[in-house]
Formats: sequence, structure tokens, C-alpha cells
Amino acid sequence: MNSSPEAAAPSLAVPSVIEQSPLDRLKITEIFLSLQGEALDAGWPTVFVRLTGCPLRCAYCDTAYAFHGGTWWEIDDILAEVAKHGVRHVCVTGGEPLAQKRCLGLLQRLCDAGYAVSLETSGALDVSQVDARVSRVVDVKTPGSKEEARNRWENLDALNPHDQLKFVLCGRDDYEWARALVHEKKLHERCTVWFSPSKSELDPRALADWIVEDRLPVRFQLQLHKILWDDEPGR
Repeated sequence: MNSSPEAAAPSLAVPSVIEQSPLDRLKITEIFLSLQGEALDAGWPTVFVRLTGCPLRCAYCDTAYAFHGGTWWEIDDILAEVAKHGVRHVCVTGGEPLAQKRCLGLLQRLCDAGYAVSLETSGALDVSQVDARVSRVVDVKTPGSKEEARNRWENLDALNPHDQLKFVLCGRDDYEWARALVHEKKLHERCTVWFSPSKSELDPRALADWIVEDRLPVRFQLQLHKILWDDEPGR
């Protein structure tokens, strides 16, 4: 049985262990319908399932309200809530969704139910066990994020053309770091690579100009949900 999710006040404290349930359930901050604002599914009406908890504290995080709190939901109830919205696309996000072990089961159940499923993950945890039907949108943490050391580079070998890599860039130094990484590891040959400016830190026009000037084989993106609704939770 489920109850309405509860958002907690943001906290900068980093938990050493994300709370796990011995039952077939997950701690959820919110489930809501909106437009997907980024990556390959941008513009599609999408149900977002936001899991609670994250072991990272990125400098530009816009979902700190998902660090703590939340409500335990049984996976059957999550599926029922998703179905109520009547759309095909589902995005499992956080927080860091893979920090809860039963997230893998939720992703499989969503795929089995016929949804087009994407997973937004920090790239700090193993993605190799995620259902192959899921489009894994994996962050690469730049120096400006303050979490560069948490990148799990082994994840790159698990990616396929169905997956996506995302760089959130805080300035020119981040851009040059990311540009070198794209070329060194030929990331654009693995999957779609996105470059996105950190809001209020990097002028989107400057980033667009740099990409064009360097003929960089990446895709520029602005987060549509921030343009439409700023950082309003549940939108």
C-alpha cells in the first residue's frame, strides 16, 4: 500500500549508506507527469519516478529535496501509479536511483509492462546490471561538479548506442576537460553525448559557440523544464 510522497528539506550531509528495504519496495520522493526536458526523449509527456537518496553532492544539484525523506512504496503500487497517467514514457530518476538496490527490479517491471524507460544516473554506481531495454542516461561528473572523483569509468564499457552520456558544464575549464575526454575515449562512437550548461554558471550561447567552433561531435541541450517551470518540484 502506498501513501503520498513527502519531500524533505534539503541537506548537505552525505549519507554513508542509503536506506534499503528488506521488502519489495522503494523509497520515493515523488511520482508526477510532466514533459521530458532533456536527452533523446525531450518533449514527450513522461511519468517521472523520483527515488529518494543520493551518495553524491554535486555543486549544481537541483534536486536536493530528494536527498532525504520520501515514502516507502511497494513496486506493484508504483506500477499502478504510473499506469494512471496513461503515457508511454517513464523516467526513473533521483537522487541517485541506483543507490536503492531494488531499483533494478522496478526498471525490469516497467520494461515488461511495455513502457519506454529511461534511467537518469550519476555515473558513480554500476550500470551494467540495468535491464538492456532501458536507455541509461549517465552523467559524467566534471571538475566543476566537485564530484569528479566519483566517476565510475568502468561504466563506459557497458554502454551501447541505446544509452546516453551527459556532461553538465560549469565553465570553460569544464568544457576543455570534457572535450578532451570525448576525443580521448571516442565517446561519440559509443552513444549520444550531450553537453549542457549549468544554469547561472555558463552562458548557453558561449557553450553553443564553442561546440560549433570545435566541430565537436556532441549534442547541445538546454533543459526544457527549467525554461518552462524553473526548478519547481513536480514539474
